[in-house]
Amino acid sequence: MPFVPHTPADEERMLETIGVSSIEDLFDEIPPALRAGELNETPAGVSEMTLMREMRARARQNELELSFLGAGAYEHHIPAAVWDLTTRGEFMTAYTPYQAEASQGTLQLIYEFQTMMSRLMAMDVANASVYDGATAMAEAILMAIRANKKNKSRRVIIAGNLHPHYIDTCISIVSNQGIELVTAAFDSVTGEISTESLDACGECAAVVVSYPSFFGTLGDVHALTDWAHANGAMMVGVVNPTAMALVTPPGQWGEKGADIAVGEGQPLGIPLASGGPYLGFMCCRKDIVRQMPGRIIGRTVDTDGVEGFALTLQAREQHIRRGKATSNICTNQGLLVTAATIYMSLLGDAGLRSVAINSAGGLGELVDSAAAIDGVSKRFSSPGFHEAVLELPIPAADVVSLLLTEGILAGYDLGERFPDLANCLLVNVTESKTSEDIARFVSALSNVLQLQVEGGAAAC
Repeated sequence: MPFVPHTPADEERMLETIGVSSIEDLFDEIPPALRAGELNETPAGVSEMTLMREMRARARQNELELSFLGAGAYEHHIPAAVWDLTTRGEFMTAYTPYQAEASQGTLQLIYEFQTMMSRLMAMDVANASVYDGATAMAEAILMAIRANKKNKSRRVIIAGNLHPHYIDTCISIVSNQGIELVTAAFDSVTGEISTESLDACGECAAVVVSYPSFFGTLGDVHALTDWAHANGAMMVGVVNPTAMALVTPPGQWGEKGADIAVGEGQPLGIPLASGGPYLGFMCCRKDIVRQMPGRIIGRTVDTDGVEGFALTLQAREQHIRRGKATSNICTNQGLLVTAATIYMSLLGDAGLRSVAINSAGGLGELVDSAAAIDGVSKRFSSPGFHEAVLELPIPAADVVSLLLTEGILAGYDLGERFPDLANCLLVNVTESKTSEDIARFVSALSNVLQLQVEGGAAAC
């Protein structure tokens, strides 16, 4: 039996009290051109039993023995204590601290999260998270436009080697606010963008780069950051938090450091779960903190001198007038922040660095072994972190399909978004992969390539 909180009679009484004739009248300020209309493709409702049967069948399709797919979501080992603690009732049922003084435990946890993220990124301030990495990048673009008082341009240069889904999300969000996104081309040999590619894009108010890039490459962020600042633009870094335990964090890029750093927190103790939920993190310089969306928790003392925690900055539409809010789409992903905080607490500096080193080492092992196969090579020459592009003698889509029959998810077919890279496979290795796992992948790859090449020769 469906749960319907309001009967038709309830709805009539409420509409009469409000003084409108229908629920549609409540949305009359939305122009007709922006309305979705009837949802004709929405399927009919089903019973709970049917739904659970369908979901179990879909879950079984995800049963793989090995996965080398990254592309924005990564299979790291998660200590058992992380989710044993995260799913305690105190955390699981708490939504968000609207009554801050009554939520000291939650506020302290978020404060610890902010402290850890600030340290990891070498930045002054971190907020209490946003939706996910893609929307964090969009929020950073909007923030950079607001914060850059000296540059009135509403053009933003984004690196062409950024995650394509992130770019799609940003186009959906910021283009409606009169902001032009200009893509800087990446070099076909290195996979990276250069200051010359930024020069070709012209004037801008902000530059957005990925470190590592979508291809796993590590470019010269110092030169790019200095270029941005020399041209009156703000630098936004989109980074992998695990990589920051090993490579230069955004706060130390170039002469002055990046202005804003964002990214996806999924690698920090969040399991792979059909696309989420995840959490976006955001850090910035102190002098632009008032343009930061979301919330910031501060540590203070009460009138008796007892230490406590409070919502220090809260420029959300729930706290101030909607028109003055820095964002109407951000939220803090409290449960995921809890898991990430516990994960970082358990691993500490040395543990997180060990994860990064082992992930990078495993990738080197895979690339070296795969490159020994006839017709396989590393596509880009730049150094990288735990992800790399393999160029194959046949379409990557074919390899992905064939290895699935072996119980191996080979990686991401770059031809889906980059037509010039149709024969290229993006592979990922984390500390969860052993040398035996890597050897099995390389052996399976060698076998399917040999069969395909021999089959093609026979057909000729």
